[in-house]
Amino acid sequence: MNYTLVTGACGGLGGAFVRLLARRGEPLFLTGRSEDRLRALSEELCAANHALPVDFFPCDLSNERARGRLFAYCDSRRVRFARMIYVAGADIQKSFEKYTEEKLLLQARVNFEGAVSLIRSVMARSDLDGSTEFLCIGSVSGLMPMPYFALYSATKKALWQFCAALREELKGRAHVTCVLPGAIPTREDVREYIKGQGLWGRLAALPPETVAEKSLSALHKNRRSVVIGFWNKLMRVGTALVPLPLKLRFIAKRWRKCEKDAF
Repeated sequence: MNYTLVTGACGGLGGAFVRLLARRGEPLFLTGRSEDRLRALSEELCAANHALPVDFFPCDLSNERARGRLFAYCDSRRVRFARMIYVAGADIQKSFEKYTEEKLLLQARVNFEGAVSLIRSVMARSDLDGSTEFLCIGSVSGLMPMPYFALYSATKKALWQFCAALREELKGRAHVTCVLPGAIPTREDVREYIKGQGLWGRLAALPPETVAEKSLSALHKNRRSVVIGFWNKLMRVGTALVPLPLKLRFIAKRWRKCEKDAF
């Protein structure tokens, strides 16, 4: 039996993915930081979808040893994978000078190192026969440098580029898609952040269920990369010819007023 591995499974977007896939009857392997929350989610999914195969193992994706324990558990259960959905991420937003070394490493490792590490480990436990799928959740923030969101936008850019390159390496053996959503109202601090962005923030934000559906559709169509949401696509097209210095000044003026750090 081949599973779909979903990271960040207990979060708002991760939960939307697992509930959507559960309704489709797809075997699920869940990971996140909290064992208690994973167990509760697993029980919820099994109660709503009888005979659904669900397994889980807690993992701090910023930690190499924790990732090793995750896949040691998988190997002990002879778990194989048909799909990986990398949702986990740290959306810390603040002036870079306010970062601690701990938060710097956390964001860089969860957003990028953890993703590429898990992809490599899942590849080793997949058939790579043309049906294997890798879906990574990037961000429209990775389309350009973002003052006051600098590390986040840089890690999402790196993830986007890595997926595009890996897609070519695995051509004919696996689908690799990186989707680029805007803000997703999953936590109270994110909802407040969206309100603070005014009309555009509300227009560009999409509920997690919509992002999950559109992401899986892009993966099914074997798209390399997709900006999710009409207003996010309009923003990308509308700012394409704007000189970078002007965009940086605009972003810095707007984003210096906002901070979020729920990690």
